[in-house]
Amino acid sequence: MIWVSVIKNTKKVSCLMSVYNGENYLEQSVESILRQTYDNFEFLIVNDGSNDNTEIILKDFKAKDNRIKIFDNNINLGLTKSLNKLISNAKGDFIARQDADDISFPERFKSQVEYLSKKNLDACTTKAVGRQSQKVLHNKTSFIPTKVVFKYKNPFIHGTLMIKTGVIKKIGMYNEIFKFSQDYKLFYDLMSNGYKVEILNECLYELNEKENISSLFKLEQEEYANKVKYDIKLKNIYFKNK
Repeated sequence: MIWVSVIKNTKKVSCLMSVYNGENYLEQSVESILRQTYDNFEFLIVNDGSNDNTEIILKDFKAKDNRIKIFDNNINLGLTKSLNKLISNAKGDFIARQDADDISFPERFKSQVEYLSKKNLDACTTKAVGRQSQKVLHNKTSFIPTKVVFKYKNPFIHGTLMIKTGVIKKIGMYNEIFKFSQDYKLFYDLMSNGYKVEILNECLYELNEKENISSLFKLEQEEYANKVKYDIKLKNIYFKNK
């Protein structure tokens, strides 16, 4: 058992975070990654044109932990382009996501690396609890096959994503046309190209439900999500005709 654990720890994780004016939650979010029990990782963070104390907070963390690498955008480029920038600089075998206002539980990386290896998956996400509601998110739809739910909404929690680095690069990373719902588009690209994606049935993440991208830009999120749903519909027709 010890031998298996050592072998798995040779796989390096590149954790990616993009932050814009995130001073209120940034410290606890970064600390949640630094406390991971799986310690073979690098932490790539892009300061996406913040004008609050984000830069000061990040510099302080970097001075204390050499696993942290900071990148700066002179202007706010948005999540999609910022994540692609970090992917291009990632050195790990796996890419892991982390949102700047959320918290990863200590066993998250370890559990996901083991799950990907055990089931020979290309990517996986986990369950999450809402910070304000203290309820497990997407719990009602977890009993419905993921591919069925996927036609109507995105069942994957983006901040919990872990994916093989080679796979996300092979599909062209995030589609930069999608300024919002970029995760829905990413999962569509993965699944429509035959990659294996599953949800690990463990709650390993706490998601901030207040003033996050989904609530602040609800209409924009829906607009881009509808583009993905339309593509899914076309894909289903295509497969039927085959």
